[in-house]
Amino acid sequence: MAQAEAGNLAEARARVGALHGITDLDHKLHFYERWAPDYDQDVATLQYHAPCLAVDCLAQALPVPPHAALILDVACGTGLVAAELQARGFLQLHGVDGSPKMLEQAQARGLYQHLSLCTLGQEPLPSSEGTFDAVLIVGALSDGQVPCSAIPELLRVTKPGGLVCLTTRTNPSNLRYKEALETVLDRLEQAGAWKRLVAWPVDRWELATSELEMGPGTSDRDGFISGIIYLYRKQDMAQEEGVGPSPQPPADL
Repeated sequence: MAQAEAGNLAEARARVGALHGITDLDHKLHFYERWAPDYDQDVATLQYHAPCLAVDCLAQALPVPPHAALILDVACGTGLVAAELQARGFLQLHGVDGSPKMLEQAQARGLYQHLSLCTLGQEPLPSSEGTFDAVLIVGALSDGQVPCSAIPELLRVTKPGGLVCLTTRTNPSNLRYKEALETVLDRLEQAGAWKRLVAWPVDRWELATSELEMGPGTSDRDGFISGIIYLYRKQDMAQEEGVGPSPQPPADL
């Protein structure tokens, strides 16, 4: 049994490590097409915590009841975020992804009211301005996936006063992207487009795929790389001066 688990971990590390090394979007989408049947098992093996933590962060800050909130899951993959949302009472879920095979897996979960094929960064999101109470993008902000230039599109489809939740890795191989991302996030805040509520560093993001991922940004004692969750509120210009206090990350996570 232990030998089989070690084999599964080695295979998962090899696949995810290969993904992290792809910086071309078309190549990365092709990789996801082939990976879709094994995706859930691999990320479970690597103890990937981002979907659960991001939804926890969003759920405590959303100003409307879960059952009434219309949520967009961007780069939804196989629907891991939707499973976490549904477990917390969120029922009105839309998803978009650039991989048809990933969308097939998401459709099989039966949790989304609507799924669309969309490669954010190459095309706009297939929704009108101000549609969603909250928008999440979990696990897709890195080189070769969603470019930082696409972040305003997340804001466009969010209602004024609605929330945008974003995640990215903070291990060495993703630090350049993270710096570029934070430049865009800060620029939008300075322009009054949104207000940061949370920037939550997480040590135990997922298991490192190789020793090359260890170092600054890595919890060396247990082999986990780190990540970060951002939560923003889209500004309603009529109420910009009256936003409420910032929520804090869940204390027990």
